Amino acid sequence: MDAHALRTARGDFATLDARPAGEANGTVLLLPGFTGSKEDFIALLRPIADAGYRAISVDGRGQYESTGPTDDESPYAQDELAKDVLAQAAAIGGRPHLLGHSLGGHIARAAVLKTPGEDTFASLTLMSSGPAQISPSQQARAKMLTDALAVLSMAEAWEAIQAQDPPEDADVDGNGALRERWLRHSPAQLIATGKQLCAEPDRVTELAAAPLPKHVISGERDDTWPVPWLDDMADRLRAHRTVITGAEHSPNTDRPEETAAALLAFWDRSTGG
Repeated sequence: MDAHALRTARGDFATLDARPAGEANGTVLLLPGFTGSKEDFIALLRPIADAGYRAISVDGRGQYESTGPTDDESPYAQDELAKDVLAQAAAIGGRPHLLGHSLGGHIARAAVLKTPGEDTFASLTLMSSGPAQISPSQQARAKMLTDALAVLSMAEAWEAIQAQDPPEDADVDGNGALRERWLRHSPAQLIATGKQLCAEPDRVTELAAAPLPKHVISGERDDTWPVPWLDDMADRLRAHRTVITGAEHSPNTDRPEETAAALLAFWDRSTGG
């Protein structure tokens, strides 16, 4: 697995890049969620590469090791983040399978809707990412976080939220590493995307018209978008649906082996592998 900067027409983005031993069956581009980073997919990258796919997870603009403004929310508008994803896909080359976790799913959806069809992406997977805004309880927690970031430093905000769970992310490799990533996020990015999660419209009908294979995958429990919402979205999208037993909002970290197997089966079908 190689950590490097992906150079694009819209700037450089930090990535983790796992390549198969031989010729790749395809490429997968993975987008993390709110407060997340490319490391959220570490447990998936090697199984995906071992199965013959190149797997690239990326820090979006203002996330962890990808730089971005700290005091201006406008570069983090969803349309701007979607353009970043299109630039990443162009820099990678070919037609990658696109996967977005949680907030990353909304950004992935926006990218697909900017170029509907199969010319840019081979497929779209929405992982624990729902049809519209997050649940009311999660909206309250996201608002509390964004309000705190407006008046506290990142370090002060970290200490304040330790009394409660983060709005949606999972502890993937210890609190110390999560704190380090948190401190390197742009507060403007977190504020802007936190607002997006609380106001995202339902674009499922629009996405259903995009002619590329779609997959909705989640755990069997989810407080951010309740599982019945995800089931209904999958029906409306006419998407393949996977529920990972024993997983919650982050099946990529809760049950990585089962999640990787489900993803690979979908990508193999989508590419005729």
